[in-house]
Amino acid sequence: MLRHLLKLTWKRKTRNMLLSVEIMLAFVIVFAIAATGVRYWQLYHRPLGFQYQDVWAVQLQPPMDNRFARTEGAHDLFLRALQAMPQVEDAALTNFALFQDSSMVSRFKAPDGGRETRSNMVETNDRFWYTLGMKLAAGRWPSAQDNGADAAPAVVNRRMAEELFPDRSPLGQLIVAESSDPKNAARFRIVGTIDDFRSHGEFMAPRPVVLFRQSSVDGNKTQMTLLVKMHPGTPRSFELDLQRQLKQVRNDWSYTINPLAELRTSQLAEKLVPLKILALVAVFLLAMVGFGLFGVLWQNTTRRIPEIGLRRAMGATAAGIARQIVTEQLLLSSVAMLVGLALLMQLPLTGLLGDALNWQVFSGAAALSMGVIYLLSLLCALYPGWRASRLHPAAALHHE
Repeated sequence: MLRHLLKLTWKRKTRNMLLSVEIMLAFVIVFAIAATGVRYWQLYHRPLGFQYQDVWAVQLQPPMDNRFARTEGAHDLFLRALQAMPQVEDAALTNFALFQDSSMVSRFKAPDGGRETRSNMVETNDRFWYTLGMKLAAGRWPSAQDNGADAAPAVVNRRMAEELFPDRSPLGQLIVAESSDPKNAARFRIVGTIDDFRSHGEFMAPRPVVLFRQSSVDGNKTQMTLLVKMHPGTPRSFELDLQRQLKQVRNDWSYTINPLAELRTSQLAEKLVPLKILALVAVFLLAMVGFGLFGVLWQNTTRRIPEIGLRRAMGATAAGIARQIVTEQLLLSSVAMLVGLALLMQLPLTGLLGDALNWQVFSGAAALSMGVIYLLSLLCALYPGWRASRLHPAAALHHE
């Protein structure tokens, strides 16, 4: 039966060409959206590398007319004021709030002229790791014992370590940030490693990260975000008390307070907007393809009424006729999708899209998109197949 259907499909290749191209294009578009969704799902289930529950972010905003507000020692006063509040478990400083797209990026290399890579940079203080409940993979956290060292202590994630030191331990290694003045380039000593740190949230693609400690001796000049770990169950209304406490330290500064859980929810909703738009476009596109496919199948079935009548006269059952129409359409869809898969497979083979289209994403997207196209083909073929199966042999043979 299958061999016979393959022969029929091949003999009608010219007539089916446009239909096959339409199915293949629909498959490619559905694949692109499915790949995006699978990649999002894959990223969402990766660990962030930190705990955001019950942590609030406080954006510090010094007055615009005071360029030196950041160097007046206010940061240590802020930390002491917060830690004096019974609702606060811990507090830390960093340069950017989490779950936002702000970042500091630089190119790093080993001083021996070996490998180099582009990496995110996060500036922290000694309490950063504990405030966010982070876990070490190896080594130790930077601390006051690193004051006066020849390089700033840093913690790197596993990806950074593998790209710069694939054949040795990164602990104790020196890395240098790219600079227009090599003599004054920032130097960092790796004292610890972590699995990952995705500060932009669940949909952030894994990338190298360097978290370095800014010594309190340097005045914490660029750290303008406070991360405050609250006791579980602290109500949102506590923000007013927090504002008052901070105002007692610097009344001329402004403060924007947001729980990290709220920043995360807002960012997830924002990141999903493009995917929702693409999905809506895909629904309309598939509806158009479905109507076109239904019309073509109806027309083809009408043209084949004499053939169908002859098969019925020779003993073919109504169910067999309907099954033939549906199977032919599924077979045609399979051929079109195989051609599409052969083209799309070049993307992961060449690594053109990197980790965004790894083999796991490719396999999941291929399975989903094939399922959608098969379902669409089945729905479009059911009524023409049923209509063909209802033809009486005598009426079909007299059809002009």
